[in-house]
Amino acid sequence: MTACKGEGFIRRYSSRCSKLDAAFLTVKLQNARSYDRIAGYFSSSILEVAGEALESVNGKVRVVCNAAVEACDVETASAAMNAQHREWCATDPEKRYGANPQRLEKLYNLLKIGRLEVKVIPNDVFGLIHGKAGVITLADGSQTSFLGSVNETYSAWKLNYELMWEDSSPEAVEWVQAEFDYFWHHPKAMPLADFVVEDIKRIAHRKILGGVEDWRKAPEPAEVAVESAVYRRELGLWEHQKAFISQVFHDHKKQGARYVLADQVGLGKTVQLAMSAQLMALYGDKPILILVPKTLMRQWQDEMLTLLGLPSAVWLGKNWQDENGISYPEGDICKCPRRIGIVSQGIITNGRTELKEKLLNQHYECVIVDEAHRARRSNLGEGKEEEKPVSNNLQAFLLAISPNAKSMLLATATPVQMYPIEAWDLLNILSQKDDGVLGNRFSNWRTKRKMALDLVTGKKSMKFTGDNIYQMVEWLRNPLPPAEEDKISFGQLRRELHMQDEKFVASAENFRELMASHRNFDRVKRVLQADFMTQHNPFIRHIVRRTREFLERNGQLPRIEVVLYGESDAEALPLYGYLKQAYELAEEFCQSLGQRVRGGGFIKTMLLKRMGSTMLAGKLTAEKMLQWNEEEPELLIADEEDYEESEFQLILMPTIKESKGMTILPEERQILQNLVKLLSEHIADDPKYENMLSYLTGNGFADLGCIIFSQYFDSINWVAERLSKEPQFAQETIGLYAGSNKSGVYKNGIFRKVSKDDIKQMVRRHEIKILTGTDAASEGLNLQTLGSLINLDLPWNPTRLEQRKGRIQRIGQAHEKVHIYNMRYKGSVEDRVHALLSKRLKEISSMFGQLPDVLEDVWIKVAMDDIEQAKKIIDNIPKKHPFELRYEKQTTEHVDWESCAVVLDDEERRRFLMKGWK
Repeated sequence: MTACKGEGFIRRYSSRCSKLDAAFLTVKLQNARSYDRIAGYFSSSILEVAGEALESVNGKVRVVCNAAVEACDVETASAAMNAQHREWCATDPEKRYGANPQRLEKLYNLLKIGRLEVKVIPNDVFGLIHGKAGVITLADGSQTSFLGSVNETYSAWKLNYELMWEDSSPEAVEWVQAEFDYFWHHPKAMPLADFVVEDIKRIAHRKILGGVEDWRKAPEPAEVAVESAVYRRELGLWEHQKAFISQVFHDHKKQGARYVLADQVGLGKTVQLAMSAQLMALYGDKPILILVPKTLMRQWQDEMLTLLGLPSAVWLGKNWQDENGISYPEGDICKCPRRIGIVSQGIITNGRTELKEKLLNQHYECVIVDEAHRARRSNLGEGKEEEKPVSNNLQAFLLAISPNAKSMLLATATPVQMYPIEAWDLLNILSQKDDGVLGNRFSNWRTKRKMALDLVTGKKSMKFTGDNIYQMVEWLRNPLPPAEEDKISFGQLRRELHMQDEKFVASAENFRELMASHRNFDRVKRVLQADFMTQHNPFIRHIVRRTREFLERNGQLPRIEVVLYGESDAEALPLYGYLKQAYELAEEFCQSLGQRVRGGGFIKTMLLKRMGSTMLAGKLTAEKMLQWNEEEPELLIADEEDYEESEFQLILMPTIKESKGMTILPEERQILQNLVKLLSEHIADDPKYENMLSYLTGNGFADLGCIIFSQYFDSINWVAERLSKEPQFAQETIGLYAGSNKSGVYKNGIFRKVSKDDIKQMVRRHEIKILTGTDAASEGLNLQTLGSLINLDLPWNPTRLEQRKGRIQRIGQAHEKVHIYNMRYKGSVEDRVHALLSKRLKEISSMFGQLPDVLEDVWIKVAMDDIEQAKKIIDNIPKKHPFELRYEKQTTEHVDWESCAVVLDDEERRRFLMKGWK
């Protein structure tokens, strides 16, 4: 139907009468000069935008559409790209559109050459873009406009019942163009992400491998990784992660991989190790054993499943439980129902001999150990390097199981806690099967430990003089570095010595024969003169350590600036009046208990720790301690899932349990009663709560989105409930993230139980902007949408601070700066420790990548007024990291997994990994 209107005309179209693509679009776009289109959701609109008709347009095609993201998701360019990444992948485009590769290929080409431009508008700029319209400048220069119910999709133009109205009048064209221009030039409009463009190409060429055997013929890590959740639902892997995984898999395929992964906290050690484990499990037929502290078992299982779709089972002490929560009644630790089994280190350290023996009788594709610094010798100290190590149970077990594993990976952010020999001990564990780590049992790296450490750390030097060449050759030949480390130097030497890649010990006789020639003598001399000891030693070859600062400086991580509050003396909260009196009562009780009870420093100082959190936590702890006189005192053990988080966190140590000192003396009872009375009267006036509230409102932390941490559930639960009753947060949902199924949300003071997974999604969707959490939230939780963090209390285990910070200082962070406020009372234990450590904290942290766990002892010594011993612990920490040289000079090349179009069939992958241990 046609109706005249001015110089233009109106035509009405119905798909009931004719297909809209043939009746309108194909005709109008033929040799058109330009085409501007308002479409719907980008994830569906761009894929089949106008079908093949776009290719007939001679000029530019511009499409504006919207996405289910919010304006605050696109505050920076990187955040905008990340938001599109997630939304695009959430539609499973490889399954939804992979059946039409030719259309995808044409779309990619148009986008790549710039003939087609797409901009995306967040939903909350102008609601959902339901209005569908466009302006076409025809071949003759005239224009027409249209609007209707049609999306730019194959189904809309060819299959669905749709209505459309064409109007070529100048008024209509101008009106539609103005609508298009409003969105196209909107400040929140973002260009289509490069990731989406390249993923269109990848899907267009996508090929699925039938099974694991097909993949094994020419195995590539990218074929397993590129469609895993870490790439599709998250934001992929960083370059340093891909580099480590690639190196591990490369080594495993040959003779086996042996590394200490010592990356700084927050750089994703778990996913690197888990992806490596998956690749090795798929490549070989033997099981994977992962040994972790008991408190991390569930985190490992959850992260492997959510990030990699990786099935696994955890050993519960008497039986196995798989990733679906299904328990297996057969209680044999060697009959794991999955290829990957996770076992608590407690089984090793508590003397369960029968279980250890069973594990030692098994052979493994790989053994992975998290928190590996727990495997230590007891005879540590200056000058003790040459002593035979007195191993703890974990170290002894790892030394014994190492020969049974083709590959072995040890993870710790602090391979050196106090003494460099600790790093040697870790390498010694790796070396039990592999001469490539420290050489054979006769090598200098094994037999002259102190000399080796002095040379590596720079305490001593061995300069080439000519007379000592054969002395230096002993360090060079056993182990001889691999050819890939320096093809000119070591590659040529290996060829001259006829050494295969998997061999690492060259005989002294062969070396002497080699050096009989003047040319080879000069080659060896050049290798030794080139600072061999510091640049090619086993420590930097097998200890992989990257810090955030280094990766940011070299452009391998986006820089996220951290703005700290609460660090200066002036920012410490004053301890005065009733609060000072209460703190003095707590210290008096701890001192009295400490004089009577041997050991158990943690118990003695518990009251001071919780007093430093909230007044409520202090009151509840004092009340619980008053029960110690009862025949069966209620001492609550730390929650296995949430270490340092259970309601009263009173760990009953054997030395305390056996001591008669647990009885509270009358004078101590009076102190506690006075403390409870004082705190009960003033809980509502807690200075930490008031100060926290000031930062949330006056300093804008609430607007940025904030996570508030405490070690204790009762503190953080009280804070969440009270915040939800504040008038300024009446409409806000306050999140509570904790372990043991205690997570949920508060609104107007009313609590509703919500799963941790649901809370994660609510934070991501900005439904929760204030989240409170225990240290259960400090691991395995990504909070890129939050721009600030408040530490209500400071953990006595310093690693926790780094883990908390890592929740917001991570890939995908929407803010270029994150703000962190550390709260402490002036004159408290935290403040006194801060005064002792402040001069060295930055130096220690940057050197080790995190604060060594040994610094936890400093807190206990200060709490017990043993200042001299606390200073001694601090002074014993090395002034310089012994293994930093390699990582100050090495950058990671780009490892392209993202464009990989060949993928292992997901069902086949899971089916293979669900096979149990043989």
